[in-house]
This record gives sequence, structure tokens and C-alpha cells, in this order.
Amino acid sequence: MKNIPKHVAIILDGNRRYAKKLGIPKFSGHEKGMGKIKELLRWCIELKIREVTLYCFSTENFKREKEEVEYLFELFKRKVRDFKKEKLIHDNKVKVTVIGRIEMFPKEMQNEMREIIQITKDYKNYKLNLAMAYGGRAEIVDSFKRIIAKGIKKIDEETIRNNLYLPSDVDLLIRPGGEKRLSNFLLWQMAYGEIIWVDKLWPEFTKDDFIACINEFQRRERRFGK
Repeated sequence: MKNIPKHVAIILDGNRRYAKKLGIPKFSGHEKGMGKIKELLRWCIELKIREVTLYCFSTENFKREKEEVEYLFELFKRKVRDFKKEKLIHDNKVKVTVIGRIEMFPKEMQNEMREIIQITKDYKNYKLNLAMAYGGRAEIVDSFKRIIAKGIKKIDEETIRNNLYLPSDVDLLIRPGGEKRLSNFLLWQMAYGEIIWVDKLWPEFTKDDFIACINEFQRRERRFGK
């Protein structure tokens, strides 16, 4: 396949609606959605997509019901622990990073995140970025804070980019779930990214759906304002 996007971002939307649709507990919807991350990573490796960024938990998600937030924290911890021994990650040299204000999470959870980052820091074949406690506006604010702390006087786009959580631009953003908005996700990196909205909920998203999105991306002419 030619013209494969180098960097794909996905908003993991629709877990709760999936559970409601099937008449199962909403926590089961989150479980199903989290389990699909490994499948997605395998698809990206098969298609030689070098970087994927997933919107897992936003800064606004902390406002959800306490029971749901605490459940998600435990689910995230389990997933990160699984990553530490995941053959797919180590065999394919996938560098795992967590982007966002991770200091907002409990200490134990922060430690788990930092461990997987440390374990995979030298891997160079693929990148999996997990956006956790993430907000696009917060990322830009934090970029300026870093620049100020470094005492940098000359500020241009390159300076800002180099101080973001994620410096690489996104080629393709996919949002399952039927909603048509960015929801404060990768506002800087999506300046010229292509967007594909998918009606299927994230837990229902299949490899065929993913390939259809890639095919749609390949048909588009990217002019970057020219």
C-alpha cells in the first residue's frame, strides 16, 4: 500500500454507549474498548504505520462519577502492566509514551506509566502514544511554561513544537462514535491533519473499518494550504 500515513491519531469514543446498546454494565464497555488497543496496534504494525496516538482519558474526564473514574484508573494500571510484558510491543520495538498531565493521577498509576516509558525508551521501530489526563489547550499552555522556564527569548513555531508533549504532526485523525468534533485533542498537531468520522462505536471498530479509513486517506489530495 502506498501513501500510508506516518502518524495516525484515534479518539477512543463510544465505550459507554456501546455498553448501553448491549444492555451491559458501562464498565464492561470500557473493558471492551481498552482490549481493542492491542488489536489496533497489530493493525498499525501490519500496515507499517510508524506512530499512533490514542485519546484515552482527557483532563475533563476527571469530572465523571467517582466510581467510574476509579474503575478506569484500575483498568489503565492493568493495561500498562500488560504492556510491560507484551510480546507484540517488545518483538516489534514499540516505544510507549504517555502524554498529558500525568501528575493528576494517583502516585501508583504514575509509577506504572513511568516504568513502561523507561522500559521501551530505546525502541525505535514504532511509537504508541497514550494521551492521559490530556487536553490540547493544556498542552500548548505547558509548552509555553517550559519555554519560559528555559529562558528562551526568541519564540517561533519550531520552539513551541519542540516543547509540546508530542512534537510530531498528525496525518490522519479517526474518530469512531459518530461525533464530529476534536474534543480538545491534538489542536496543534492537527493543523493540516485529515479527519475521518466513523459512525461505529470504538468497541465495534474492526480491521476492515481501519483499512477503509486508510484507503480514504490515500484518495485525498493533501495541499497544506498551497
